[in-house]
Amino acid sequence: MGTLKRFIALTCWVTLTQAALQSIAAAAPEVDVDAILNHPARPSADVERDSQRQPAKLLAFAGLEEGMTVLDMEASGGYFTEILSRSIGSNGGVIMQHPPGLMGFVGDGIDVRTADNRLPNVRVSITNFDALDVDDNSVDMVTWLQGPHELGFAPQGKSLGNPSKAFEEIARVLRPGGVFLASDHIAPSGSGIEAGGTLHRVSETVVSKLAQEAGLSVLRTSDLLKNPDDPLDVGVFSPTIRGKTSQFVVLFQK
Repeated sequence: MGTLKRFIALTCWVTLTQAALQSIAAAAPEVDVDAILNHPARPSADVERDSQRQPAKLLAFAGLEEGMTVLDMEASGGYFTEILSRSIGSNGGVIMQHPPGLMGFVGDGIDVRTADNRLPNVRVSITNFDALDVDDNSVDMVTWLQGPHELGFAPQGKSLGNPSKAFEEIARVLRPGGVFLASDHIAPSGSGIEAGGTLHRVSETVVSKLAQEAGLSVLRTSDLLKNPDDPLDVGVFSPTIRGKTSQFVVLFQK
């Protein structure tokens, strides 16, 4: 009887624990990104980019929730950093990461975003992609939007990070169950990481391979940012395609 009672007690404990975890998950506040996009403090230049970047749909696809810790890789001038900051609220945090080799493309954008404690839950981290200044298993979501192709780009001959090591770093900082949202300008089929240094594009296959080798799994994909009229073999800064490139969107999970 003692063994039976212990078995029944253990079964009840497991059932109650599962129910409690499900209740906590169900209670996680949903983020109304559309409301964030209408925040009066947003720069007008950001608002003009919304139709192109589709932030509300993209972050809904990723499952963004209030209170998350998010690593915004290659944050550049902080377009997405600001949206993430206001979306996750005071109980969450955003790490605004950008590589030193690309600071010339940012201007004073990072300083403007963070001046006078404007976004109090944002921490700036200037590091290469393969040397992230982030603790192990500490991040709920990593975003790298229009960016993984930079692993094939070496401004002034200086690498921004080893591709495999960069994805190992992403896997390292993510908590178990955490997600990695990746999007980028699509490169021609069969091209390698070197397309990032010429066309400033990368193929979904290259990114998925690097992610999976680092231990991440594909959770879901989206055609949200795809454009069938993009020839793919034109550099993204070409006037014929700039702002209209076809982009893959993939959500990975640790």
